[in-house]
Amino acid sequence: MPALPTTGPLAGTRILDLTWILSGPYCTMTLSDLGADVIKLERPPWGDVSRTTGPIVDGESGYFFSVNRGKRSVSIDLKSDEGRSLFRDLVREVDVLVENFTPGAMEKLGLGFEALAELNPRLVYLAISGYGQTGPMRERPALDVIVQGAGGVMSITGEPGGLPVRPGLSLGDIAAGLYGAIGVLAALQERERSGRGQLIDISMLDCQLAILENAFMRYHVTGELPARLGTRHPSAVPFQAFPTADGFIVIALAWGVPNQWALLCAELDVPELIDDERFDTAQARSAHHAELEPLLSQAFRTRTTTDWVERLVRYEIPCGPLNNIAEAASLPQVAAREAFRPVEHHTLGRVPLPDLPMKFSRTAGGIRGTSPDMGQHTREVLGELLGLDGAAIAELVRREIVREERAPIELG
Repeated sequence: MPALPTTGPLAGTRILDLTWILSGPYCTMTLSDLGADVIKLERPPWGDVSRTTGPIVDGESGYFFSVNRGKRSVSIDLKSDEGRSLFRDLVREVDVLVENFTPGAMEKLGLGFEALAELNPRLVYLAISGYGQTGPMRERPALDVIVQGAGGVMSITGEPGGLPVRPGLSLGDIAAGLYGAIGVLAALQERERSGRGQLIDISMLDCQLAILENAFMRYHVTGELPARLGTRHPSAVPFQAFPTADGFIVIALAWGVPNQWALLCAELDVPELIDDERFDTAQARSAHHAELEPLLSQAFRTRTTTDWVERLVRYEIPCGPLNNIAEAASLPQVAAREAFRPVEHHTLGRVPLPDLPMKFSRTAGGIRGTSPDMGQHTREVLGELLGLDGAAIAELVRREIVREERAPIELG
């Protein structure tokens, strides 16, 4: 597909992206969707290791494609003196630098924040790592599931009495990527006042703690240790998935809305539960959940999910189906919101990808194009930003200081 016009709210913002795998690429993908020009700097000869992450189709990674769409790729050998010199020249021309290496890796190359801020005092430098730039665990490697475990997420995910469960998404990486994008936006806004950039230190572990606000609040206020509850909520009841005749329905009774409990019981044909003192308040239903759940499950099994949803929405009772991925993608509401954007890839074909979920009234953002081949834009970017001519770039390629577009990966 052709790239979208550069009309997003970050149009004119240039980002140098040194990230790999997921947390960093998800951050810069979001910033690209918002209109920024994201220049992905990859190490030769292979680039981002996620280029070898499945699913692989004809040598191309669908994983890489999904989180690196809309970016430009430049390949420079930062282990060479000339490569580092080119990198420093690029830093002078950008607004933001994003990396997600182990703390200290950039300093070992002489390319840490303090050194780069001398070259570009307006530089916003985002560093994402497992445990942050400070503290006794700063140098430990950490992937998504490691920080989910360390941060407590898996201790409260799963069925009561069951084994720990990893959520079905990379919550550790994605939370860090989104907080990183928020940090960049805040730092760019502050730079408008001060004229100066700054370092943003994002810890994946910190982000796990931040998104578990309810669990930590409950622990610190009550002293009770939160446990695995399945699809339940710790205080709102019913607030979970129930089995139906052909699937599951998700119910979430709102706090403080009169008559919802009575209406639900009437529609379920269990009117005797309305005035049962074990269930007549939200607090009582929570305290007696073990007695209530089988009664509601039995009632919900008498009709299909669609039937129940149609019946309950008439009373404005919050509910919906528990969809699988295919069912979620085919929802009419998803189509009406244009939540997916078909993206053309030269190998993978035409693939619908989730588009930017923010809808702007004037400065529309969205996916700006497909993912780049490794080094695809080396010549373009070095010419555009640094003014190097074709002969100079060809010499750098010959000496393997930089690389240009490579062939798809062949996996043995």
